[in-house]
Amino acid sequence: MAWKSPYPIELSEEERAVIERRARSSNAPYRQVMRARIVLYLAAGLDNSLIAGRLDVSRSFVSELRKRFYKERLRALDEHPRSGRPARFSPQRGGVGQSGGV
Repeated sequence: MAWKSPYPIELSEEERAVIERRARSSNAPYRQVMRARIVLYLAAGLDNSLIAGRLDVSRSFVSELRKRFYKERLRALDEHPRSGRPARFSPQRGGVGQSGGV
């Protein structure tokens, strides 16, 4: 018997429309596009391991996104604050030793 996730993903028509648009977007950030594709696969009932293999991501990433989407819905597709020290130089400003700097 196959293991069944405690976080089933079912999409409303509105959610599906937004997610499909993001999954096809050519100018959205790559991470958002990948998250949207994963959610579409989850909604289709595919297994976490199968999705991970198809999209070349880790199974744990798919599993975490499943849980995150189940709790946060469309907000789960957006970037969340990351832990760790913030960047010291902004990419736009440049700096000594950075490409584009003086």
